[in-house]
Amino acid sequence: MIGDFEIKDEDLAARIGVLETKHGKLETPSFFPVVNPLRNDISIKELNSIGFYNFITNAYILKKNNLLNGNIHNKFEENNIIMTDSGAYQILEYGEISQENKDIVSYQVEIKPDIGVFLDVPTGNTDDWNEAKKSVELTLERGREIIEVIRENQDIIWTHPIQGGPFLDLIEYSSKQASKIPEFKMLALGSPTVFMEKYRYSKLIEMIYTAKSNVSRGIPFHLFGGGVPHLIPFAVALGVDTFDSASYILFARDNRYLTRERTYRLEELDYFPCSCPVCSRYTPKELAEMKSGERSKLLAIHNLWKIREEMNAVKQAIREGRLFEYIQQKAYSHPALYNAFKSILKYSRYLEKYDPRVKGSVKGVLLFNSDSIDRPEILRHVEFMKVFVPKKRNALVICGDKLNSPFILDPKVKSILSKNRGTDVFVALPFYGLIPVSTSESFPMSQFEMPEEVDKLTLEKTVSFIQSFLKDKNYEEIKFIECEKSVLSHVMSINTALG
Repeated sequence: MIGDFEIKDEDLAARIGVLETKHGKLETPSFFPVVNPLRNDISIKELNSIGFYNFITNAYILKKNNLLNGNIHNKFEENNIIMTDSGAYQILEYGEISQENKDIVSYQVEIKPDIGVFLDVPTGNTDDWNEAKKSVELTLERGREIIEVIRENQDIIWTHPIQGGPFLDLIEYSSKQASKIPEFKMLALGSPTVFMEKYRYSKLIEMIYTAKSNVSRGIPFHLFGGGVPHLIPFAVALGVDTFDSASYILFARDNRYLTRERTYRLEELDYFPCSCPVCSRYTPKELAEMKSGERSKLLAIHNLWKIREEMNAVKQAIREGRLFEYIQQKAYSHPALYNAFKSILKYSRYLEKYDPRVKGSVKGVLLFNSDSIDRPEILRHVEFMKVFVPKKRNALVICGDKLNSPFILDPKVKSILSKNRGTDVFVALPFYGLIPVSTSESFPMSQFEMPEEVDKLTLEKTVSFIQSFLKDKNYEEIKFIECEKSVLSHVMSINTALG
């Protein structure tokens, strides 16, 4: 049924899903390149050759310039999934436009895109709360006024934009109100572009989280203007399903070259760090010497390849259950991205809530530094240990740096267990704190990799947890074994702290 959204794989709050549209199934996460109907920079066939069989174009521009009457799929390639925007971006850039909401919606009914958007009022980057509130209320009012149109045209997936700009309370209100209208089969966060352009990625993460945490998990979620590859995985980790942007061509016209980690200016490059069809054929110097039109087209094609590569890499990370590690790696590409990553860690409980307990293909977790302590698997282990009920009066802690996993099969541990049958036996490890030997075969207690040299903050947090746990469980006697040469050697000080 049109509008049905089926989730196939999950990792963190991200998912690989399938959205049913009139012109086929759309696998998410997915990127919609913006196609300007007034300019033929990149043809639809060229988009298809890169791997994009879905795109977004502007219903307002089509209507204003009388460029299309009848079904939009007759103008473009039939086998594409087409989304139409409403002119809200033009409002953001130029102020009011010469069309009413009902006119734009009626026009979309006439041209029949797969996904439509009514004419919302973008908040933008205003610092005036009352002005932002007005944009939220007007957008909600415009959404309600087209409900009957939606009911009569259910072959189109209608999208309700969420507004509020930098004001998280307004985003929360807008999200909750929009999600109460069941006729809208897709929700979208509006006005993020101004924050991305200024590298205010932490604010954008807060905006996405606020919106996503106040809407139904089962409805696809779109991010307007999300067009830089390095930011896509962070948004996906919070649950964004689809993106659109004209960044690929706008950057190209400005001689900007996208990679999956950052953006370069063409004149900064002596070599292309890419093997796409453009970069394999030309050098930076050759592109720079071309006429501007030819150069911008080739740069745009390259930029689209990078966006497609990033979408595929993110999906693969979700499929493998390694999205946390992936965004942790990406975070070190730029300080603004690291800020975004640290902002995501503030919502670690939200990520843990949706992160699946069992992951099909993942063989283990990779732990790097203190940031890894906030990954869902470690958080769950900590919660498990908080409710752990002692079975014996005494506890024995083995520092496990040099042990083989699973620990219960290690010869040294077996020997210790045989001599301490009246004792709860734990393995002490960085990141995990304490692992009961009896459960050490459970994922991911024996399926992990960590550095040989663990950072100081991780060790301090680990020791603090061990100390708190042992105090809380009120063991009569606690012994430590194999700790003198451990990276947790200062865990021995716990003995003194416990008296």
